[in-house]
Amino acid sequence: MNTITAAITAVGGYVPDFVLSNKVLETMVDTNDEWITTRTGIKERRILKDADKGTSYLAIQAAQDLIAKANIDPLEIDMVIMATATPDMMVASTGVYVATEIGAVNAFAYDLQAACSSFLYGMSTAAAYVQSGRYKKVLLIGADKMSSIVDYTDRATCIIFGDGAGAVLFEPNYEGLGLQDEYLRSDGVGRDFLKIPAGGSLIPASEDTVKNRQHNIMQDGKTVFKYAVTNMADASELILQRNNLTNQDVDWLVPHQANKRIIDATAGRLELEESKVLVNIERYGNTTSGTLPLVLSDFENQFKKGDNIILAAFGGGFTWGSIYLKWAYDKK
Repeated sequence: MNTITAAITAVGGYVPDFVLSNKVLETMVDTNDEWITTRTGIKERRILKDADKGTSYLAIQAAQDLIAKANIDPLEIDMVIMATATPDMMVASTGVYVATEIGAVNAFAYDLQAACSSFLYGMSTAAAYVQSGRYKKVLLIGADKMSSIVDYTDRATCIIFGDGAGAVLFEPNYEGLGLQDEYLRSDGVGRDFLKIPAGGSLIPASEDTVKNRQHNIMQDGKTVFKYAVTNMADASELILQRNNLTNQDVDWLVPHQANKRIIDATAGRLELEESKVLVNIERYGNTTSGTLPLVLSDFENQFKKGDNIILAAFGGGFTWGSIYLKWAYDKK
């Protein structure tokens, strides 16, 4: 029996139409385009303005884009993993609703939450299901409506985040392509540095929590930046060493799009030339669970079968890691 590996066979993506540029942000908070661009690399981000649409809308659009491009029958999808930090609501899984809405009625679904590392962790999970031989088509979606939890009077966070979604399909591969190795880690020391304080079981919603803006994302930027730079770079370097890869062997680095300086630091540690580092942060900002699949979707046409791709992410909690993937197809 041939060894099964789990490979990405299709990708899709979606961002809302409304563009929130740095120039517009200058009219909302005390900031300016030069300051934002210099420190983050972000020029604009997309915002889902419809008050009656949540993260599920973004996820459905990305999944439908994948289904249409790859001509996939949704009835053949075995499971749906929804990577998100902004579910539509508590208890009722967003992934379950998305699966039904896209016609994947034969699939089971659930949500996976690891902040900005959600999609990376989801890749590990999806690949494991496929490699077990139990499931043949696993749809992994990364989506977040970050505008729903951002305080647009807080100039430290409102400049960073945007809304967006991406999706990938994992299927069995018998050529040795797909997910090759992973290094995933977490550390609860990060709990206090990047969080939404209220709304959970620890501090339930109340009039005071709303009044005090405790349902918005808060972060200690300097601490998060320090941990992110170190851990994303360390994880990526370890993956290369463990698989006897040099910087010449790496075709592409797909980093979480949180901050251009973090991306540059990770690429610098790996001594990768700029042309191998895939970046779209200037257009979307940080879409949290959506960053990695949106990069894959945006640059799909450049990937060639057999390309060595290193993915890396860092998120609240703290969560982080790196995955080594061999691309499985040429875009038709």
